[in-house]
Amino acid sequence: MNRSRLMAIGAITVTSLLWGTTGTAATFAPDAGPLAIGAAALGIGGLLQALIAIPALKASRGQLRSNWRLVGLGAAAVAIYPLAFYSSMHLAGVALGSVVSLASAPLASGVLEWLAHRSPLSRWWLWAASLGVSGSTLLCLSKMTHDTGDAASTLAGIALGLVAGATYATYSWCAQRLMSQGINRAAAMGSIFGVGGALLLPVLFLTGAPLVANPQAFAVASYMALIPMFIGYLLFGYGLSKVSASTATTITLSEPAVAAILAVVVVEERLSTMGWIGLGIIGLALTVLAVAPANTVTRVEVGPQRVNSGAVANKPSGGNAQGVPACTQHLDHFPIDS
Repeated sequence: MNRSRLMAIGAITVTSLLWGTTGTAATFAPDAGPLAIGAAALGIGGLLQALIAIPALKASRGQLRSNWRLVGLGAAAVAIYPLAFYSSMHLAGVALGSVVSLASAPLASGVLEWLAHRSPLSRWWLWAASLGVSGSTLLCLSKMTHDTGDAASTLAGIALGLVAGATYATYSWCAQRLMSQGINRAAAMGSIFGVGGALLLPVLFLTGAPLVANPQAFAVASYMALIPMFIGYLLFGYGLSKVSASTATTITLSEPAVAAILAVVVVEERLSTMGWIGLGIIGLALTVLAVAPANTVTRVEVGPQRVNSGAVANKPSGGNAQGVPACTQHLDHFPIDS
């Protein structure tokens, strides 16, 4: 493993640890609804991303204009994600909402890359998907059995968690695709998160009054926007410029474990034996996703060298922001053969 890839993995791992605190932090502002929390966290955080990226955005405005569909899709996903994510935790609980949202993200990412690049999904990935669905089912059954009166809320929270996972995978993929087109990392992240943050401002305006009602709620909102979202996404953007979207979303799957542990220790949520078994199965699924590529590997000839190719069969020509030829993009699972 080369040094830049190791640093990227480290950056995304730190990001996932920061993100894992958000659900528990939100409970310290009980009068603020999930829409207000989500809009403040990623709305303000997204605009800060754009603010520090202004020079890069100006330099890349022509490329961004040419890729406006990717920017628009990514921004829409950024705007939907926090609203679905925090609503999921509000309805289903911090542990279940975060696990469903984040455990579904790498599965959604694998499907998205398959749809976009038409590369077949590997048996390992399908096995991991089956394990993930089985574990999530046990976790959901555990929650509904324990809280029989909240079955409807739990099911709604699970559905919103799946929406959160899909939108998380979508904006990660869009940002990575912009970088693979040669767009600077800061410009790619700043454009998607800046537009997404702007889309969240009306929601924040309509729902955000409780966040400034007292010092504790304001501190929660400030923490969410500045630490997990702003700093977290700076680190995530760095990592995403070095590894594929499916790899990045897989690494961040340490977040559900952090969130679940904090929910049990701090929020005093409870998981039954069935729930812990489900969480363990999800952990096994994440391990499989971490050690196996999301897509089937084939061999292609490129000049004098042979490279392993997964989701890159239909990549456009050109290079990425680091000057890496397009034929080697998304190959972070596999080293180039000499």
